[in-house]
Amino acid sequence: MFAPGSRYEHVPQAVYIARDGAQIPYVLLRPFPPPAPSGRTHEVTNYERLDLIAYRYYGDPEQFWRICDGTAELRPDDLEVVGRQLAIPLAVR
Repeated sequence: MFAPGSRYEHVPQAVYIARDGAQIPYVLLRPFPPPAPSGRTHEVTNYERLDLIAYRYYGDPEQFWRICDGTAELRPDDLEVVGRQLAIPLAVR
């Protein structure tokens, strides 16, 4: 259902059966994982976004969620604060 490398790749899935018998697949709740080991930190500067930071460290802007998972913040926008120190988790596949 999800591409390899997606944060939802290994999340359990289920199927909802509607009244008309239609089967609708969905993903079960994805809990916050424990923080991944951090290889380094990054200080956010002016005009930086998480996708740009993810590209710098992982070579893929869509891996921004790894940085989100490494913090206790729920909203990615809360991480894009100038001067904030971000732990950059090691990419484990």
